[in-house]
Amino acid sequence: MMAKEALTKISDDVAGEGVVPFKATPRGAYPHFRRAGPFVFVSGTSSRNPDNTIRGAQIDAMGTMKLDIREQTIACIENMRDILEVAGGGLENLVEVTTFLVNMNDFAEYNAVYGDYFTSDGPARTTVAVHQLPHPSLVIEIRGVAYIASPDAEPNL
Repeated sequence: MMAKEALTKISDDVAGEGVVPFKATPRGAYPHFRRAGPFVFVSGTSSRNPDNTIRGAQIDAMGTMKLDIREQTIACIENMRDILEVAGGGLENLVEVTTFLVNMNDFAEYNAVYGDYFTSDGPARTTVAVHQLPHPSLVIEIRGVAYIASPDAEPNL
């Protein structure tokens, strides 16, 4: 198959994509998720709330910013869960996740929270250290790929 035909085939298989209205608006030209046949690709998901506050980022009484990897991890996973529900699935449909950590010293706490949601038979996973994320209060971002058996499912926007 020629490259042009392959690209056309991929385009024909795309059954839906969406910006989820009750989630934080993407900060660029991309959807929260995109479907290609039974696969749902979830864009990098952070702990940013719809009002642009960041869950797990608090200023204490002394004015010091406290960044909580556990709280941000919970928020990332719950945001991904909500996006997958709009796409017709859930966390159980994830087959692969990639996690981006600003500080690899946060790995143990991130991993503990991750274990509250997934077991060793959960999605394949890669965790990488990154220099920074789009906002200085973000310490984690997670993207994922899910397999949702109903490729004809329309987004529940």
